[in-house]
Amino acid sequence: MNYKILLVDDDKDLLQMLSSYFELKGYFIETAVNGLEAMERIKDAPDIILLDVNMPGLDGLEVCRQIRDKISCPIMFLTAKVEEQDRINGLMVGGDDYALKPFSLKELEARITAHLKREERHKNKSEYRFRDGLMIDYTARTVKLNGCAVEFTKTEYAIIEFLSMHPGQVFDKERIYEKVCGYDGEGDSRGMTELVRRIRRKLSVHTTAEYIETVWGMGYRWKK
Repeated sequence: MNYKILLVDDDKDLLQMLSSYFELKGYFIETAVNGLEAMERIKDAPDIILLDVNMPGLDGLEVCRQIRDKISCPIMFLTAKVEEQDRINGLMVGGDDYALKPFSLKELEARITAHLKREERHKNKSEYRFRDGLMIDYTARTVKLNGCAVEFTKTEYAIIEFLSMHPGQVFDKERIYEKVCGYDGEGDSRGMTELVRRIRRKLSVHTTAEYIETVWGMGYRWKK
């Protein structure tokens, strides 16, 4: 399958290099040099977006915030530096991964391949899970509680999916990050804590049942 990558960066030399590399690998490439162009290009339904964080005008975080509810494809941020708060901010607006500049093209390609394969697995699933009024549709990637749809960001849903498919198993925060975000999440425990808090808050609007259990000093598990 020939996947389509949308590359968004105000560095035209970098865009040209990435375009040439991934076109040789068989990808369809679209480019944008700023946030406004990126907003237009998403109409062409890319399979994955590589999005520069630091662009003049509409930066990458704001672009992600505005398009996340319109598309479900993976979004990987490109940035010159990543502090813990940067990762938290990116996850909060719906990003899936970070690539730190300067990056290895082979590593970047490997990350892109991993995200695309994960998306294909999601599309091929046809399974539901029910418990205490909760229904998770793994094909449509939706969650309903007592018949009401509950909206989650892509990363929030990925956490729910991963934990719910392994009920009773305890996973530490770094392991969850690695599975749902595709990168080493070491040092991002505060981000995971915030994401779980947001998931619980959204669920609590519709039920008093607890689904994600904190195992102190170890991590989280989905209650059986």
